[in-house]
Amino acid sequence: MDRKFSTRAIHAGEAPDQTTGAHNTPIYQTATFSFEKTEDMAAAIMDPLSSFFYSRTANPTTAALEEKLASLEGAESALVTSSGMAAVTISIMISARAGDHIIVTNDLFVISRQFFEQDCPAMGIEVSMVDVRDIDSVKAAVKPETTALFVETVTNPNIYIADLGEFRKIADEHELTLIADNTFLSPYLSRPIEQGADIVLHSATKYLSGHGDTVAGVLAGSKELMDRGRLKLDSFGQCLSPIASWLVMRGVRTLPLRMRQHSENAQALAEYLESHPKVEWVKFPGLQSHPQHELAKESLPNGYGGIVSFRIKGGEEEMKRFADSHKLFGKGVSLGDVFTLVYPQPWRDNLIRISVGCEDAADIIAEFESALENV
Repeated sequence: MDRKFSTRAIHAGEAPDQTTGAHNTPIYQTATFSFEKTEDMAAAIMDPLSSFFYSRTANPTTAALEEKLASLEGAESALVTSSGMAAVTISIMISARAGDHIIVTNDLFVISRQFFEQDCPAMGIEVSMVDVRDIDSVKAAVKPETTALFVETVTNPNIYIADLGEFRKIADEHELTLIADNTFLSPYLSRPIEQGADIVLHSATKYLSGHGDTVAGVLAGSKELMDRGRLKLDSFGQCLSPIASWLVMRGVRTLPLRMRQHSENAQALAEYLESHPKVEWVKFPGLQSHPQHELAKESLPNGYGGIVSFRIKGGEEEMKRFADSHKLFGKGVSLGDVFTLVYPQPWRDNLIRISVGCEDAADIIAEFESALENV
């Protein structure tokens, strides 16, 4: 932790392999681990949180990634999972049980919404959804049986910003677990643990991996919470494969470089779109027009991320003309890739979400200018 962020992104959790001297962390592509002595195997099985005996529970490649991510988050421990949604579900399973109540911000990832609206009630967990910008409504939603607050640090897809300091005050007053989904920002731009969150999670598929080639999730927090999470991961089989862990680890090494480029490109694109006569509105924290711009300046000193949402004038047909005119960029539902992705959403009043990639900013803007000519 005494090293700077970029150095830890490259070196934390990794060292030359002690057996072969391999400079890169090996992929331990094995389901099980063997032991010379029966008592050694029994000891490992009796201490599943700190031993390697079966890769569903723990694996050396995955452990190296977890150590790296804990370092970057400023957390005691981290736990990687098979997907971002696995991280979401584990965070709730260790924070609430049947008969409990949780508070969730209402602008969030569609599958997270499905989990909170359908699966939590089926497990006997009551859910109240509130506007992340309305702290008074959050306070009013707290009940005696409330156990947790779940927020996205920057919401999907409307780009609202959570004031984690205010949420921490509420959590402290009522002894709640504060959970922050930080997928849109990554630990390079925001570290919720340092701002008072008990658990931070990501879809590591996105910025942490950064190359659109694997699906993964991560949680970080205290060792006590992550140990509880690992037991849930083991029970529900939500482990990450060793090769996927290696792919995420490779991506994390360049996280600072990519996040700087994502943020710079998104800022340039947002400013261009805001000035375009065919664009109705643009949502991006780096714009002075964003209603939470001052909070963004205070809480995000290293950049505002790579997600821009906007709407074209003229309705759904014009949105389709724009989205279907791109030659360089694909249409896709994910984000955080080095490739720019366009995500038109007619069911959200024709909102278009852009995951701004790491291409040259001039080429990104030229591509958008060409597509807007068809509107």
